[in-house]
Amino acid sequence: MANTSSTPPTRNLTRSNQGKDGGGAKESYFGVRYGTNHGTIAFGHISQLADVTSSVLLQAFEGIHQISMDKDGPRKGFTSIVAPSNFQVGCGSDNEKEQDTCMIHSENGNIIIKASNGKILLQANDIEFVAKGEDGHEGNFVVSATENIIFKDCKKFQVDAKNIYRLASPGVAEIVCNSQMKLYSGVIRGISAGCAVKDSKTGGGQFGAVQRMA
Repeated sequence: MANTSSTPPTRNLTRSNQGKDGGGAKESYFGVRYGTNHGTIAFGHISQLADVTSSVLLQAFEGIHQISMDKDGPRKGFTSIVAPSNFQVGCGSDNEKEQDTCMIHSENGNIIIKASNGKILLQANDIEFVAKGEDGHEGNFVVSATENIIFKDCKKFQVDAKNIYRLASPGVAEIVCNSQMKLYSGVIRGISAGCAVKDSKTGGGQFGAVQRMA
């Protein structure tokens, strides 16, 4: 009599790999796989290196297009989503503006957002960066660039530091203001590399005379 059940029989999915590429040996006696030529879903799938068993593996027509929920091995507890093209998340169409709609929370460990060959763009009504640390070694906000760091097209640019702020350059430094510049300090100190044995920019003449000549 033919098997008319919609659930396929379980299979022994034992796979072993002890070669030079590492890996191990996993066994799954209750593996089940459903699929067509469009894609598959498998329970108890064993990875190619035989070192990880997936509780659930969803694969599209292209094998690398997949969602894997791993239960053991070096990726224990991993949920991996791999897309050969775009990966998009859309939400919040039913929410109000003030609601928290999308959240990514790492209870322990780092969050990495990396574009190996492209840009990272952030756009919103407001963007806030908050760094909080429990001791004097944490709570840092660090920006590093191999070329330029540019702040532009803002109406106000303010820096409020509780202890110290410092601007330093081994080359050229400029402070340019077209209207008014104010400096307030209890003590102002200035150091110049001016030389006493060479003429000044006025050629030894009085500054007022140079202005009249001009």
